[in-house]
Amino acid sequence: MFTHEMIASFNELETALYNYISQNSEKVAYMRIRELANETHVSTATILRFCRKVHCNGFSEFKIKLKMSLEEKKKTVIKSPHHSITEFFERTLSGDLEAYMDNAAKTISTAGSVIFIGLGSSGILAEYGARYFSSLGKFSLYIKDPHFPIHTKFRDNSVTIVLSVSGENPFTVTQVNQLKQEGSKIISITNNKLSTIAKISDINLSYYVTEEWFQDANITTQVPVVYILESLARKISAYFDKTR
Repeated sequence: MFTHEMIASFNELETALYNYISQNSEKVAYMRIRELANETHVSTATILRFCRKVHCNGFSEFKIKLKMSLEEKKKTVIKSPHHSITEFFERTLSGDLEAYMDNAAKTISTAGSVIFIGLGSSGILAEYGARYFSSLGKFSLYIKDPHFPIHTKFRDNSVTIVLSVSGENPFTVTQVNQLKQEGSKIISITNNKLSTIAKISDINLSYYVTEEWFQDANITTQVPVVYILESLARKISAYFDKTR
């Protein structure tokens, strides 16, 4: 309900009012403007100014929006990922993901270096992927900072493995575009092949599971990503064994 821009615009009194509302939202939704003014030690004029800053014409409209926000939070239900994971593995066994992973593994095995990139939960998995690949003999590094400088010696003869559920994160798209222009092969692991990152990749590995959100957080299961990462690493290790 409160955006970063709204919060940044609050003065000291409005910030105190915001803090009170955030901590007592259930109570405030049923208060009168005079009651809120007494509780927070501000004037009704301050409350009305606060309401305008959060795009409400008055305190009544603000309370309606506050109640709607509270109701939306109550409706949010965290579902079991079992169905999505089962669907993924059924598609994997009957689909062509295995062939795409074989192609990706061959590309990675001939690269001089592997760079993993991702943000948020994808950044955590990028770190895991780099460690797992390195453990099986393919030295890799991970980058979770979208502004991290990548020097030429790392880009030379490199493969970039980019992780993104939506495939639309603007920071990741920019980073992938830069790496692609500088000669790095791009392998993306995304939830679908129609996303921007998937389209600009040399190889895309899509897993297609139902995307889930809890309030503003993306809680889509990452089990398929772990499966793909570990499968790729093992395929690369097996490829090395054959060529020795």
